[in-house]
Amino acid sequence: MPSPEPAAVATDLRTAMGKLTRRVKHEDRIPLGQVAVLGALDRDGAMTTSDLAVDQRVRPQSMARAVGLLVDQGLVTRREHPSDGRKTLVELSPAGRAALEAERGRRAGWLAQAIEAELTREEREVLARSAALMERLAAR
Repeated sequence: MPSPEPAAVATDLRTAMGKLTRRVKHEDRIPLGQVAVLGALDRDGAMTTSDLAVDQRVRPQSMARAVGLLVDQGLVTRREHPSDGRKTLVELSPAGRAALEAERGRRAGWLAQAIEAELTREEREVLARSAALMERLAAR
């Protein structure tokens, strides 16, 4: 059997990843944009609203609205920047960390259940190897 063409594999992989991503997002209870902000704060620590906007590739005004909603929900807090009194840092609150972990758990839980229900042992082994390959591609 000849090796599949890279362009065909890329198309099939992109399509499958898109479908899987949309299905996993269906489990979300927090809007995707808000989860992304919480995840960035969890990963990178406290940031200014401007830094968050750059990180998430959105306009600063859009990020300011998103941060305001997260503050209103108690998921993030604001504090004075330690070296620049004109700036404010946004950081994950304990409630925000708990909400993010719950969201991640729901996503991973659904996917783990689907893997167990739909895939054979051999298919799970292939999928595990494929995840490592996708990580390599993402790091390129």
